[in-house]
Amino acid sequence: MDWKLPFLPGIRRVVSAAAVVSLALLWAADILVLLLVTEPPITPTSWLPVFVTGPLAALALPGPHHPLPFPARAVGAAAISLTLSCVCLFVPVSGTDFGYLEMFALLFLIIQTLAQVHSTRAMAWTVAALAVGMLMQTLRTRTLDGFVGGSYMVTILLSLGIAMGCVVRASEARRQRAVRDVRHAERLALARDLHDLIAHHMTGIIVQANAARTVHAAAPEKVEPALDAIARSGTETLESMRRLVRVLREDDHQALRPGDLLAELGDFVGEFSRRRPDAPAARLEASAAVRTSRLSPEVEATVLRVVREALTNVLRHAPDERVTVRLDADPGWVRVTVTNSAGQRQADHPAGGRSGFGLIGLRERVEALDGTFRAGVTNSGQWEVVAKLPRPLTDAGPAR
Repeated sequence: MDWKLPFLPGIRRVVSAAAVVSLALLWAADILVLLLVTEPPITPTSWLPVFVTGPLAALALPGPHHPLPFPARAVGAAAISLTLSCVCLFVPVSGTDFGYLEMFALLFLIIQTLAQVHSTRAMAWTVAALAVGMLMQTLRTRTLDGFVGGSYMVTILLSLGIAMGCVVRASEARRQRAVRDVRHAERLALARDLHDLIAHHMTGIIVQANAARTVHAAAPEKVEPALDAIARSGTETLESMRRLVRVLREDDHQALRPGDLLAELGDFVGEFSRRRPDAPAARLEASAAVRTSRLSPEVEATVLRVVREALTNVLRHAPDERVTVRLDADPGWVRVTVTNSAGQRQADHPAGGRSGFGLIGLRERVEALDGTFRAGVTNSGQWEVVAKLPRPLTDAGPAR
């Protein structure tokens, strides 16, 4: 049973197991009541809630292989329950009772509808149908005592179920807002980084243009190399500008300047190792293609961001494990991989998931550059963060 609730996977498994056990016990209670309490003759209205409407309502609950969408299943369960309740009003009363499995299955459907159905109108109509189905069950006995006592109990259950469903729905709404805020903040941070890097390149272009104008009269042969450098810098700047959309800059950040990527990564890894004096020293590995290539500014900034966030997560969740940071490159891509020797104690799919938001921001940044991002446990049990970024670079010797 997959409830798709906004909890960690372990909590969702506990909730699913508790729901299955409770429904099984309720069905057993229905069968015992039918066999031991119901007076003969046993009419169809007595065994239909036990063997038909109750199990059908339980089968409508969330699961991984349902062919019908959840709202349709929920409305169908409510319609079947209402139909049986209406039939019970026109048959002899002997032995007629409401089913516990059916009632609590409808209650669980109400909770799940509030938690899962996104459309407000569909959610309201589905919950109303299920609530009416539960309340109509109290009319099956066709006695005043049964109606009063049953309505009292059902009203309490409905109130608790609706309150629980609303809490889950509000929690999911807050989580989605937090995800949107993280993605928006990451886009703004990327825009700021690009702005600073482009400003650096434009300054270089201006300096080169002024130098070419200065030497034009005295050394004309030096003008053409200067113009080539200006054209190359302009091309790189336009490539970065293509990714810069609706820049919104704040005033409380440090300006970013391009530097030696491997040197900065070495500083990150060294500082990370110093913060874990009792753990194995972290390793930084870089292929020859990375060492002899010049990456575009936005790719460098993103690689630094990925490594910083990944190392922060290792400090938080696996502080004593061995860590390796590796950079690889080919003609079209650059790949950064951060691996620690044991899986973290978090969920095994947090990126875009329902736990922390740091990896969500990384995914947003990488995908903004047309790259791919993955974080999770490998087949060998290691935790691995991998970012693969397109490589608009020129192999012109070592980076700056």
